[in-house]
Amino acid sequence: MNGASREALTAARERLDALTDSTSVDAAALADELAAVTALLDREVSLRRVLTDPAQAGEAKAELAQRLLGGQVSGPAADLVTGMVRSRWSQPRDLVDALEELADTADFTAAQRANALDDVEDELFRFGRIISSNTELRAALTNRSASGTAKTELLRSLLGGRANATTERLVTRLVTAPRGRSLESGLESLSKLAAERRNRMVAVVTSAVPLSDTQRQRLGAALAKLYGRAMHLNLDVDPEVVGGIRVQVGDEVINGSLADRLEDAARRLAS
Repeated sequence: MNGASREALTAARERLDALTDSTSVDAAALADELAAVTALLDREVSLRRVLTDPAQAGEAKAELAQRLLGGQVSGPAADLVTGMVRSRWSQPRDLVDALEELADTADFTAAQRANALDDVEDELFRFGRIISSNTELRAALTNRSASGTAKTELLRSLLGGRANATTERLVTRLVTAPRGRSLESGLESLSKLAAERRNRMVAVVTSAVPLSDTQRQRLGAALAKLYGRAMHLNLDVDPEVVGGIRVQVGDEVINGSLADRLEDAARRLAS
């Protein structure tokens, strides 16, 4: 997002935090309502253009949003959306992207209240690994000709009773309304957003054998010291990593595996 949209999103995040700080607000229900508004504006191109038109007064756009949403969503959800349309957005789609982020954030807030945020982060990571290793499942979930109902039922059969309710809601929204994203990039964005709830980063750690609790704690502490932020570790096991570990934080790879060191040595000899 460009300057105006970034400022508008920052303000919207602050309003969402203020709303969800109140225990009287059902964060999960708020997430569903914001997701419904996201779907509406994603579908109605002309409407989102009107609501982000810089030539229109912010109050006029807020009144329009209130008329459209009044009685359809709760007061907190309507107030949040009307506050967003008062802001200036660089382009119409930025408003929809921001609403989608707030819906996901509200769901993560619900998980955090239930002390389940760590479980949700881990489940999102594991689901991503399942998708990457099962081409038939990925094809079924990304099939454009399949209905949203069919995909929802498939996910319910996979995740229902096995994963946290927040995980199931987030994945279902991503699969049924990808909005141009790949399944993998959407899951990665969700993982990053979950980590940001506690001002921490995500490290994908691949090792030949499972790490012990002590090793996980030491690695987490070392990475936190290196990056200056708390670190959530997504752990994966790959027997092809002959020794040591491979750590990826964002686009940066900290390569400590024996297999990769052998490949480096072979490349040097070949050159």
